[in-house]
Amino acid sequence: MATTFIGRLAALLVATATAFAAHAQPLDGPLHIVVGYAPGGATDRVARIVGDKLQARLGVPVIVENKTGAGGRLAAQQVKAAPPGQNVIMVANPAVMVIAPLVFKDNMYDPERDFVPLSHVNDYEFALSVATAVPVRELSHLLAWMRANPEKANFGVPATGSLPHFFALMMGEKAHVRAEVVGYRGSGPLTSDLIGGQVPIAFDTFDVVLPQHEAGKLRILAMSGAKRSPFAPDVPTFREAGLDLVATGWNAFFAPASMPATKATRLAQAIREVMQDPDTVRQFNATRMTPVVSTQAQTAAMLKTFRAQWAPVVQKSGYHP
Repeated sequence: MATTFIGRLAALLVATATAFAAHAQPLDGPLHIVVGYAPGGATDRVARIVGDKLQARLGVPVIVENKTGAGGRLAAQQVKAAPPGQNVIMVANPAVMVIAPLVFKDNMYDPERDFVPLSHVNDYEFALSVATAVPVRELSHLLAWMRANPEKANFGVPATGSLPHFFALMMGEKAHVRAEVVGYRGSGPLTSDLIGGQVPIAFDTFDVVLPQHEAGKLRILAMSGAKRSPFAPDVPTFREAGLDLVATGWNAFFAPASMPATKATRLAQAIREVMQDPDTVRQFNATRMTPVVSTQAQTAAMLKTFRAQWAPVVQKSGYHP
């Protein structure tokens, strides 16, 4: 009888271990995270921080792929086309999942039909920065310089059709100044050209340019939050600098609609667990990004609200690629 009990106990332990392994490792091979921008930008850093944690949690290799081009749309097209058995997800921002469908007729993907939201992982603000060669230290001085030097007043943005691009247009409208928008293939190249003096003014995410501001390689004149950032209390908001502008963006993970629902649900849960890890929070804060813990349902609701807020802005801008 004791032998029977031991046999049953052993069988129960094996079954429990098997169930746990299946829960912890829902993938049969490496997980690929596709990023639509060059290495070095905010979206890329999000993918690498979360990907590193997912690798330990899921027990499979996690590979970050930078698929640059078309402001992130090429990456979305690649992930949309993934076959059901492929372990591929994407980290994307509003440029890809909200803006592009509003302005590109040949977008080749529908963000609501072709993707499943997994988890909203961080929020961010935008910053207006100038090269050190630009002789201004306040937003009002910059606007005066732009009006006096219209041939030099070019705005660099990390990608055409990106949220920083539309925020730049919003600022130009509010301030009654016109400038040529120069799109780059990611934040890394834009920051390099700003520091090197190839472009005088840049709009990008606050976390990307803050380290260079702190190092004295460029100057942030204003940031787009409703209040000053705790990471840089010396930088005024646009409202404080005299323009009534407030805007934020986000990064979130998405799976292709072709992915089986059970796998997508487990990956969403794993990402949410990763975002609750104190070390993940520490890494996000260290790179001046605000971490967010979100369920699939909360992420879907956030996307719906954000689309309702920004669609009128994009359409009013009259922007056409």
